[in-house]
Amino acid sequence: MLKVKQLTGGYGGSSIVNDISFEVEKGEMFGVLGPNGSGKTTLLKMISGILPYTDGEVVVHGSPLSSYSQKQLAKVIAVLPQHSVQAFSYSVKETVSLGRYSHQSGWFRTWSVDDEEIVHNVMDQTGITDFQDKDIQQLSGGERQRVFLAQALAQEPEILLLDEPTNHLDLSFQKELLDLLKQWTRERGLTVVSIFHDLNLAGLYCDRLLLLEKGVINVQNTPSEVLRKERIQAVYNTEIDKQPHPKVPAPQMVLLPDQMNDERSPKRIDQSLLDLSDERIVLHTPEPLRTMSSGVIGAGTGWNHTFVNRHVGLDYNCEDHRNEMADYLNKNGFEPADTVGMMTAVILEDVSYRFVESDGFSTFVVVTAGVGNAIDASKSEFHTYNMQPGTINTWIFVNGEMTEEAFIQAMITATETKVKVLHDQHVIDPASGTLATGTSTDSILIAATQKGKKLEFAGTITPLGKLISKAVYDCTTVAIQNYQARKRK
Repeated sequence: MLKVKQLTGGYGGSSIVNDISFEVEKGEMFGVLGPNGSGKTTLLKMISGILPYTDGEVVVHGSPLSSYSQKQLAKVIAVLPQHSVQAFSYSVKETVSLGRYSHQSGWFRTWSVDDEEIVHNVMDQTGITDFQDKDIQQLSGGERQRVFLAQALAQEPEILLLDEPTNHLDLSFQKELLDLLKQWTRERGLTVVSIFHDLNLAGLYCDRLLLLEKGVINVQNTPSEVLRKERIQAVYNTEIDKQPHPKVPAPQMVLLPDQMNDERSPKRIDQSLLDLSDERIVLHTPEPLRTMSSGVIGAGTGWNHTFVNRHVGLDYNCEDHRNEMADYLNKNGFEPADTVGMMTAVILEDVSYRFVESDGFSTFVVVTAGVGNAIDASKSEFHTYNMQPGTINTWIFVNGEMTEEAFIQAMITATETKVKVLHDQHVIDPASGTLATGTSTDSILIAATQKGKKLEFAGTITPLGKLISKAVYDCTTVAIQNYQARKRK
């Protein structure tokens, strides 16, 4: 569809881009990235024919760009520049209608039914129909951007060139615009070449990316390959981190502000922050902690200030437990968005907690445990699934900086330790008569200050793993013994 071969050019005899080569297939969304001054807009202008190039070639449908007349080219390529300017006071509809110019012929250009239908369709698709009679000079920057996009789409191009198409658009219109363009690439075979400043949008929507650095290609490949942490840090000269999108297989980049390098020691997480009552156990931290949990509220990964383990009765209705728990937190002055919330039918007076420290880091573990619904995981077929309040709830707070790997290993270490406690306490699965490995509703939290000593691993024999194992073993043992002693009374 579009081939760029060893393209070189710029302004006033100076080359801004040098030896650029790539191909874009029909129906592909191709993103162009690079810091300011890397040549993105210059490249787009040369591809569109607006700016002549000094060397190389642009080929469209197998023919050089120079072989097309201006009108022929307008039927194939439409351009949405970064800053569209309208010198005359046309209405919105009149401005969009200018996109049909290349499809009309003869001395007396006739406006057809097809022209009218296409203009109305693109106005609907870009969300500008409601103000189609307004003077374009009266519109906001975002509204004008959508009008000029509609004008470009009215050309019915095969190739659409965009320079920062989401510029001036609010969040909802950014999504709507890019969803629309992606739909057109799939359903109509539209080929899109777009400059992006927002690396995350490029990663979400583009099939391939080209990264420019000082006028030359650094790399062109899939988003996952181009948006590598080390590469983006080097090209953009800034600190970033990379993480997967939570819903789609696309990379997302996050900036790391200077405060990440704040070396001030955070307040230590220990029993001094614990608030115990018959109704709930609460730990509130002065700074948010990095968390990974299976809580009713705050499950998954996040940053949280407040941790709540709430007592509920054995007859608690679990049908809408998440919304009910969120309502409970709100009514009691806790913000659900900042909270990891768990619930248990265990009497909270039987809680066990322990602070353990080592060279440069420490852990604080809190466990509530009961074994009334003990289960041997290898014999789970003997059981019927029923939603119940959590039974063995384990909180592990780490005063240190944990890697993602350490978070996962900490969960494994804590689980292995819990199983060992159940075996040592000879807890039996009543349905199978075998030793239990847990209960049907166990829940876990790992939370770290992310300041202080860096802790790469948390396996059972690593320094952090040893602390977790010791504290979890001792706390779980005491909590189960407290539970069993109460049951015997």
